[in-house]
Amino acid sequence: MGRALEVGHVVAEREVHLTRDSLVRYAGASGDFNPIHYRDDVAERVGLPGVLAHGMLTMGLAVETLVPWLGDAGRILEYGVRFTRPVVVDPENGADVQVVATIGAVDAETARVDLTVTHADTTVLGKAQVRIRVA
Repeated sequence: MGRALEVGHVVAEREVHLTRDSLVRYAGASGDFNPIHYRDDVAERVGLPGVLAHGMLTMGLAVETLVPWLGDAGRILEYGVRFTRPVVVDPENGADVQVVATIGAVDAETARVDLTVTHADTTVLGKAQVRIRVA
């Protein structure tokens, strides 16, 4: 964060590859063992297009994109999203999630960072905004 914050400036971006193994590991860490996150038959039976990544996993990997740029995760004051579309994780090819973090607003003490989070050219988190303390 060496330069001044400017609205519209992209401050961080990355792509995260998720696999079914990623989902099993997250289920163990979070305690969320809903079978729609690891069983195709259950996902199909409830009308889903396939096994889905946990929404909180997607939300977490999105905000984590900012941490190297911030240098201190403690500068994150507030974070919220709307879950708009699921991330379907193919059993063989997995799923790639892209995150782009752009400065949306700045005042004397805080800034709003807008996250654009997509999978397969579709926005999966809407109104993904992080309020940070300006260093």
